[in-house]
Amino acid sequence: MDKNNNDILLRTVSKLSKLSTQEVNMMPQTEAPLPSITKVAEIVELAKSIIFPDYFNKRQPDETIRSYNIGVHMGELVRLLIKQIAHGLQFCEDCETISTRQQVYAEAERIAMNFVEELPEIKRILYTDVEAMFNNDPAAPNYGEVIFCYPVVDTMIHYRIAHKLHQLNVPVLPRIITEQAHSKTGIDIHPGAQIGEYFAIDHGTGVVIGETCIIGDHVTLYQGVTLGAKSFKYDENGNMLNVPRHPIIEDHVTVYSNASILGRITIGHHSVIGGNIWVTNDVAPYSRIQQSKAVDSSFQGGLGI
Repeated sequence: MDKNNNDILLRTVSKLSKLSTQEVNMMPQTEAPLPSITKVAEIVELAKSIIFPDYFNKRQPDETIRSYNIGVHMGELVRLLIKQIAHGLQFCEDCETISTRQQVYAEAERIAMNFVEELPEIKRILYTDVEAMFNNDPAAPNYGEVIFCYPVVDTMIHYRIAHKLHQLNVPVLPRIITEQAHSKTGIDIHPGAQIGEYFAIDHGTGVVIGETCIIGDHVTLYQGVTLGAKSFKYDENGNMLNVPRHPIIEDHVTVYSNASILGRITIGHHSVIGGNIWVTNDVAPYSRIQQSKAVDSSFQGGLGI
């Protein structure tokens, strides 16, 4: 490389090395390491191998060996989780009392162990999601194909883990986890959403579920469904308020492809929402909401729209 090009590189590196005002404003005030996207992904993979040990680890019919393998993965999971939670706590706005490194890691360990205690319940509810998907799709020949191949399973593993961390008030990490699933599957679920048992998403691409959504049991969504906000509320200073603004979907509801259900409305239990519909008002239980009859307009003599 000639001297001129080398000088360009050195000047550019020098400029980029200086912290801009925007960078300073967007960074935590502490100088500790930030969460690692790669390590957070490892946490999810370890949890997946613990929850579905025969599918995402070598199958072990012997319970003692199975227990040993799960224990090894659990130890690694806890180690990574404590470290990444500690790094994420820098973004906590209500953690003024947690200031020293020792306090941060003690709090991270407390949260990590609370999460570990919830793993059996996360496992139980994830298996209901697998069952729901299997029961809703005649193309599924067995549970193994659902677990290995269906994007909803991968999405719900990420979501169920992220939701529990969100409930434990862990900053940043839950969003990293759900956005990793979003990138892979095209299904966008905020970790703050509340989703019940036996939840199924068929195909899935383009599904969006907002932060304050409440979804009951035995709910099925199809591709392109949006459970979103219709409008936002602001305080007297013009700051956006984080208030409930997404739909409540009661038990045994099916929502077909590309339907948009917007605002803090309630879709009553045992209802069916047809495809390509915009819903902004409450729907009574046992309702069937569908499009108006399509109008077939023919054109003659080259006339058209």
